[in-house]
Amino acid sequence: MKNIWNKVAFALAGLMLLSISCSDFGDINVDPNRSTSVGTSTLLTGAMRTMGDVVGRENEVLYVQHMSETQYTEDSRYQTTSYNFNGWYTGPLAKLQHIIDLNTDEATKLDALSGGSNANQIAVARILKAYFFHFLTDRWGPIPYSQALTGGKETGTFTPAYDSQKDIYYSLFDELDAAVKQMDGGAGVNGDFIFDGDMDAWKSFANSLRMVMALRIADVDEAKAKAEYAAAKAGGVISESVMYPYLPAAANQNIWFADFITRTDYAISSTLVDYMQPLGDPRLDSYADPAPNFGDVRGMPYGVSNAIAGSIPNPDISFPNSTYVRAQDAPIGIITLAQILFCEAEAAQRGWTSENAGDLYTAAIRASMAQWGVTDETAINDFLAQGDVAWSASKGAELIGTQKWVALYLQGVEAWSEWRRTGYPALTPAPDALNNSGEIPRRHGYPTTERDLNETNYDAAIANLLGGPDDLDTKLWWDVN
Repeated sequence: MKNIWNKVAFALAGLMLLSISCSDFGDINVDPNRSTSVGTSTLLTGAMRTMGDVVGRENEVLYVQHMSETQYTEDSRYQTTSYNFNGWYTGPLAKLQHIIDLNTDEATKLDALSGGSNANQIAVARILKAYFFHFLTDRWGPIPYSQALTGGKETGTFTPAYDSQKDIYYSLFDELDAAVKQMDGGAGVNGDFIFDGDMDAWKSFANSLRMVMALRIADVDEAKAKAEYAAAKAGGVISESVMYPYLPAAANQNIWFADFITRTDYAISSTLVDYMQPLGDPRLDSYADPAPNFGDVRGMPYGVSNAIAGSIPNPDISFPNSTYVRAQDAPIGIITLAQILFCEAEAAQRGWTSENAGDLYTAAIRASMAQWGVTDETAINDFLAQGDVAWSASKGAELIGTQKWVALYLQGVEAWSEWRRTGYPALTPAPDALNNSGEIPRRHGYPTTERDLNETNYDAAIANLLGGPDDLDTKLWWDVN
């Protein structure tokens, strides 16, 4: 791991060497001792660092009531309607597209070999683009996709059209499949601080993402979902959790650690505590620290007004666990083994495979326990034996959905998406909600810049929202529950 982070430090340092020459002045502003282009390994590192912003997002953790706000509770009460996606296009997606371009263009592909084989670099960039586009479409629905990232090119546009979510999903399935098949036996990619250039690990990651996406569309397009699931499983999925590796340094520190440096805005939600505590779920002590005034975990009421929240003393509530959640280098799951095992349990429960759904469900819970440092076999077995937890085929969907919600703690966007898809558990909206409907958001509204600068395509996107307005309540294509 030390060697990996030495590579990361070197790659990030390379960002400081980037300079931009001005053709109007010939070579006057060109320093012969400084690089005039950024290497693909640096681009990859920069794009991958943004994965921490995906897994560490806070609003969705609030939507699914894993956390509550302790002072200013507007996000828990759904005040914000429009969210800006522009930074994702100009940031990680632009970097990944540049990697593909450099490894494709005959004039640059030879120089790009410093980052690994051309085919492998393109494959990894395609997989990561799929990862980010999946994240974006599951927040907003229809988004710029097929015409995105083309601005400045001869046939490109700075006002891209929006693709339907169905078309995006179908294309991402194809992209993941093609990326895996594109990998060759050449050098693995450089600048990769999660898999250290291991292409087999990238294959497993791509197939795991494909599996997650397949289950996401199971209720709206089962035939396609089943086919994509089967292909992903046959290709091989992860056998251990893929975690985002935060560092014990300010340059790349855990976001919850950063949040708590000067403030105490988030506590574990009473919704989650009230579900886990009566079951004696041993993960609860890893999720949150004891409330000082009580000596055990105490949840913060969810979605209450600022006045009510402010009246609750900090010593009466439990903040995120100081070791597993908000240590400076505490990792957060990108795709976890528990998540994949729950997918396999659901597929078996749906009759897509001949595997035993109950065994996979139990294995998923055990994997989650291991992820959170729970090793007491007696406590685990006692938890699994309880009537509200023990496997029952007659209520398999509810059991899988609810326990998956518990296991996806901190994986905010994924937990929100799964709650929207399955409806489990039945969550009560914020009692002091600020949005018009008073309901938990089903999507995010488009940025106002799209309405102002890309109006024609923005209007077409609204029409593609299955008849709903551009607000928090309109459901996405796959959200039929």
